[in-house]
Amino acid sequence: MIDHDSLVDRARRAARNSYSPYSGFRVGAALLTGDGSVFCGANVENAAYPVSNCAEATAVNTAAAAGTRRIRTVAVACIDADSIANAYPCGGCRQVMNEFGVETVLVATGDGPYRVHGLSELLPYGFSGGFLPGGGGGSGGS
Repeated sequence: MIDHDSLVDRARRAARNSYSPYSGFRVGAALLTGDGSVFCGANVENAAYPVSNCAEATAVNTAAAAGTRRIRTVAVACIDADSIANAYPCGGCRQVMNEFGVETVLVATGDGPYRVHGLSELLPYGFSGGFLPGGGGGSGGS
C-alpha cells in the first residue's frame, strides 16, 4: 500500500504537468482508491476560465472513468503556492471528493511538510446523493 509521503510526491510530480499559462499556479493531485490503485491529475486552464479543470477534479474524473467508485485519500500539491495556507482545494473540489467518499486529504506545497485533514473537517455538512429524491448517488456525504 502506498504511504502518505509517496502520494504527496506523486502529486508534486503531477503538478509539473500542469497547463496553467494564465495563473502560473501549478497544481497536481494523486489519489488512492479503495483497491490500492493510484490516479494522478494536474490543473488544466482555459482562456474561458469557467471551463478550466482543477487537478483534484481531473484525478477524480480519471479514476471514475476507469470504474473507481471509492477513493480513500487525495494528495493535493500546489507547487507555486507561497504558503501551505494557499494550497487548499477549492470548495467545488471538496464536493467532488465528497461524492466518492474521500476520507483523508493531504495538502502540500512544492516542498517541505504537508498537512493531513479529514474531508469532513474541510467540508462539514457535505451534500450527498442521499439527500436527493430516491436517495441515489454518491458514496460520500454526512
